[in-house]
Amino acid sequence: MKYVSTRGGAPLLGFGDVLLAGLAVDGGLYVPEAWPALPDLDGLASRPYEEVATEVMWPFVDGAMPADRFGALVADAAAAFRHPATCPLVQLDDDLWMVELFHGPTLAFKDVALQLVGRLFDEELARRGERVVIVGATSGDTGSAAIEACRDRASVDIVILHPAGRVSEVQRRQMTTVDAPNVHNVAVEGTFDDCQDLVKAMFADETFRTRWRLSAVNSINWARVMAQVVYYVTSAVALGAPHRQVSFAVPTGNFGNVFAAWVARAMGLPVGQLVIGCNRNDILHRFLTTGTMTVEGVTPTISPSMDIQVSSNLERLLFELNGRDGGLTAEQLQRFRTTGTMTVEADQRRALDEVFTSARLDDDATRTVMADVHATTGLLVDPHTAVGIGAAREARRAGRVPPGPLVTMATAHPAKFPDAVASATGVHPPLPVHLADLFERPERCTTLPNDLAAIEAFVDSVARRA
Repeated sequence: MKYVSTRGGAPLLGFGDVLLAGLAVDGGLYVPEAWPALPDLDGLASRPYEEVATEVMWPFVDGAMPADRFGALVADAAAAFRHPATCPLVQLDDDLWMVELFHGPTLAFKDVALQLVGRLFDEELARRGERVVIVGATSGDTGSAAIEACRDRASVDIVILHPAGRVSEVQRRQMTTVDAPNVHNVAVEGTFDDCQDLVKAMFADETFRTRWRLSAVNSINWARVMAQVVYYVTSAVALGAPHRQVSFAVPTGNFGNVFAAWVARAMGLPVGQLVIGCNRNDILHRFLTTGTMTVEGVTPTISPSMDIQVSSNLERLLFELNGRDGGLTAEQLQRFRTTGTMTVEADQRRALDEVFTSARLDDDATRTVMADVHATTGLLVDPHTAVGIGAAREARRAGRVPPGPLVTMATAHPAKFPDAVASATGVHPPLPVHLADLFERPERCTTLPNDLAAIEAFVDSVARRA
């Protein structure tokens, strides 16, 4: 398998190079040169998660390592989860289901991919005798999952930027209380979009990028998306695929999770509709409703991981809508960056409508969903998951999804957002035993301005040379 950049100006790379590079040298994101077909879905039924995962992902990795070694890494990553099914299905009502993606070490769906990605980094770097500095931006969950995946690894230093005061206390402490010499946290005086721009600027600084062999593990890294494809396949097969369609509702910020569902569909999964759930920062909802994307200010909400305006992974979908024309995609994104607005053509709008629909929930509506789910099922759900459930219900009521199972993604454990859950349900969700002393652990974090020079100077001061 070879990989191309969405902006058309970078060389073809194999999986190992794509894994370590993260962002392409032309500023684009890597995607496979062609979408492989899924294995026979009937043959995947009732098999363990790690076996299905290995088969689904293998075409993306083929040529980078032996198949049995890849299978061993996948199995080792799955063993880090506290549920035997890894990503279990839970039924909410007659035709609405939920996939619990939060049984990993940091209680968020990012663990599903990053527990594997950390192991893949170790494998590839050891084979090459090299080391990297990982830089990443987080709106809450990616940071802790990336840190947990990379902590204490000899060939990796990791620097994570988060927006100061705009993540939950549990999210922050899961990052800042990790006592490992290769882990460094920065609270940026700005928004998540500012953090994301700083990371992209570091990659664009060729001298700096080369000096530290920068790499990324957030959802710009193809390996993240690849690993997230798996739980769409396992949940659909459990609900009758390939013999009936399954639709999905995904609470969406940076577009990586819902793009993984699109990839599963491109590989042959019978997906009816993809429902994008947005909070008050509803740029994607407005885009799907009007065909025009316009940047507005970021409003803090009780679902902070979705407090985003510029969704990085949308670039991968635009590349597909543009007929895989990298030059056209680069021009389109440059205009968007310059003007703050972008309108897709009528045929692209029709292609979007065939697959995607969306809904927007403000904080009050999100609390109402959390309260209703608790009252009717006894379950506690976090506010991001509630946005997905609310979007699924709205799309179903409006007739915007076909008949059949509708599956929403439970993206975080309710204990990651205890104040929001308690205000909606009256129940304060306790942390699992392995995090019970989280609020007693000392924190390690540096606050810096939204300034590229300041961030690069910090990386210079903490990164270890080979």
